[in-house]
Order: sequence, then C-alpha cells, then structure tokens
Amino acid sequence: MPSRASFVVVAWTLGVAVSLAATVAPAADAADRGGELRVESELFADGGSAPVARSLTLFKDGLAWDFLEMAPPAADDAADGMRLAEIVLHDPARERVVVIDPHRDVKTQVETIRLERLSVSLAKWARGADDRLVRWAGGPDFGDGITEKENSLELVGPRVRYAVAYGAAPSSEAAADYRQFADTAILLKALLHPGGIPPFPRLALNRRIEAAGAIPAEVSLEVDPKLVLVAGRPSRLKCVHKSHPRLLAGDVSRIEEGEAHMASATAVDVAAFVGEEPAESVPRR
Repeated sequence: MPSRASFVVVAWTLGVAVSLAATVAPAADAADRGGELRVESELFADGGSAPVARSLTLFKDGLAWDFLEMAPPAADDAADGMRLAEIVLHDPARERVVVIDPHRDVKTQVETIRLERLSVSLAKWARGADDRLVRWAGGPDFGDGITEKENSLELVGPRVRYAVAYGAAPSSEAAADYRQFADTAILLKALLHPGGIPPFPRLALNRRIEAAGAIPAEVSLEVDPKLVLVAGRPSRLKCVHKSHPRLLAGDVSRIEEGEAHMASATAVDVAAFVGEEPAESVPRR
C-alpha cells in the first residue's frame, strides 16, 4: 500500500521554465479571471487496471480546490473504497497554497515566494549533479527533446519518458489557470516530498500544453526500473483526466467542505506537517 507521501504523486500527474516567474501567472490576472472548471483525475501504477488514487480539482472565483483520495491502509477499518486524504487550496491572488490533512486536522501554508526560491535552488543543484538523469532534468532547455504530434507531446531523457495527450481547453484563460495550478502542484510536491526526478521536464511540457490552448487528457511517466530505489514506488505512472467547463451539482458542497476543514484545522509549519518534527512543538494559531 502506498504511503501518505504517495498522495502527492497525484499532484504531479495533474499538470506538467526554470524560473517560477515564468511558470506562475501574476496574482492579479488569476483573480480577474475567476472562471469555472472541474477536472477529475485517476492515477494508475505499473499497468494496473484499478486506480491507486484519484482527485477532483475545482476552479472557482480565482481559487483551485484539489481533493485527493486514495484507498485506506489495509489496517484501517474505514469503509471500502477511496477516502479523502488531502485537500489543497491554491490561492494565487494571496500568493499562497494551503495544504490540509483532514485526518490529523492540521494544515500548513506555503507562500509562492518560497516555491520560487525552491525552483531556483533546485535547478542549480540539478544542473551540477553527477547523475546524468538528474543533470538533464535540471534543464533549462528541453526543446530538442520534445516531440510534438497532433494533440500529443513526448519528452525522452536518459532512462525516462514522458508522454502527454491533451484536448482543447474551454478558453485560453482556462488553459492558463490549469497550467498555473499544475506548475504550483509539482513544485509543492518537490517541497513537501523531495526526491525523484526534478520537476523541470514537467514544467516545460506544461508550458507547451498551455501554448496549445489545451488541458492534459492523459499523462504518463516511465522510468527505468533500475532507477526505482524506493520499495513500493512504481516505475510507470499514468493519470487520466476528465475536464468539464462548469462545476456540477455537489461541487459547491465539496468546496464548502474544504472551507470547513481549513477553518477547523490547526496551523503548523511545513516540517511538522510532513512529520519531520512533532506537531506539539510548533506554535499554533
């Protein structure tokens, strides 16, 4: 059974260039757009027919609410099926992301500037790495490695392959909103759960998808199994997305659920949230 850290794998698959200034839209633009969009996603690992995780992402009033679900651990007595594992609020107008763990009833806030600094430092580290894959993934230019066909992209690097199929977004604004969400999600994953391939190949693909006025329909990543050093981590991931230009019945209730969890959760710093130090030792507000 995947660990809690695996929840954020969904985040990387939801989206896909090195400076965050080029990847995060200005806050005022995001606030002015405020359109609606919903995206349902299912994540499959190593060719499995049943999803290991799924998510619902709701865009409304300049915000994006992301509800991540996965099957509970075998020892958990919860009802069969997926359960809510994490809620992420993307709030570009206030230049922040709020991550909520509804089971521990804690939340942590990450400012955009922190992700920007991470992007710069991570790129510098990756480009100087000894490992050929990590050095390649540091970018900054993947143009020669990206193959573009009708409604699809492929990026091949040392022992790794990315493939994206996409469809037209409802509007150019929706394509930009989705790219901003996806870019922020992959950088947030790099902050909360470091390790694995640096995010810059995915960010480069995101840029191409937005330029096409599109939203991903299917995203896959294949890694040489010899590089999978963590037990239980898959070497093949595929995420299937279904998008709709409007919120559906019940979506507003999901947003209200997210707001209620955010209001009740105790604020902790990032280290406490990811379990690097006891939450009790962190000042609360």
